[in-house]
Amino acid sequence: MKIVEAKNYEDLSKKAAALISAQVILKPNAVIGLATGSTPIGTYEQLVELYKKGYVDFSNARTVNLDEYCGLSPENDQSYRYFMNEKLLNHINIKMENTFLPDGMAKDFDKECKRYDELIDNLGGMDIQLLGIGHNGHIAFNEPSNTFPAYTNISKLGESTIEANARFFDSPSDVPTAALTVGMKAIMQAKKVLLLANGMDKKHIIEKSLYGEITPNVPASILQLHPDLTVITCFK
Repeated sequence: MKIVEAKNYEDLSKKAAALISAQVILKPNAVIGLATGSTPIGTYEQLVELYKKGYVDFSNARTVNLDEYCGLSPENDQSYRYFMNEKLLNHINIKMENTFLPDGMAKDFDKECKRYDELIDNLGGMDIQLLGIGHNGHIAFNEPSNTFPAYTNISKLGESTIEANARFFDSPSDVPTAALTVGMKAIMQAKKVLLLANGMDKKHIIEKSLYGEITPNVPASILQLHPDLTVITCFK
C-alpha cells in the first residue's frame, strides 16, 4: 500500500491523472476502470489537459465504469454515461465503442450483471482501477453488508449514499434507490488500484478502511488485501 498526501485538491487531481496517463503511455490499449462522483472530476479535467497538450493518446484505450443507476437512460443528465461523456470521454480521442458502462435501462438486470462481468473478463480485467470512497466506506455502489459481493450486482443504495447524491438532483426523492455495480472480484483483480479521498469528512473512513478490521461492514477495507494499492488523500 502506498499512501500519498496531496497538498490540495488540484494536487490530488494532478497526481491521479499522472498515474492514469502513465498507464496509458506504457500500455496504449490499457483497460481503465473509471469512477463517478465529485472526487474524480478534477482528475478527468487534468486528463483532458494532458490529452490536449499531446502528452497522452487514448485512441486505443478502453474504459470500464463501475456503476450506473437503475432506470436512468444514457441521455438523462444524471446518468453516469452522461456524466462520463461530459467530464471526460467527449473531450479526448477515445473511441466511444471502447467505453463501457452497465445498462441502467436493461429489461433484465440479472442478465445485465452477468453480461457486464463477461465483458470485463473478455477485456482481461482492469489495468488500473480508479476508486472514490463513500462516507460509509462503500466502493463503487457496494454498500455495507454481511458479505463482500463478488460479482456485478443490483445494489440497494443506503440512506447516507442517497443523501450524498441528492445534491445532484432536484430533490432527494428523485435519487434512484438502486444501481448496477461492479462487484469486488473485478476491483480486486485490477492490476493496480488508485483510491482517492478528498476532504476532512473522509479522513475517518479512510483510517477505518485502511487500518481497521477487514469487514464487509466497511467495504473499502478489502482493499488492504490488494497487492498494488495507491491511496491519494487530501484532508483539508
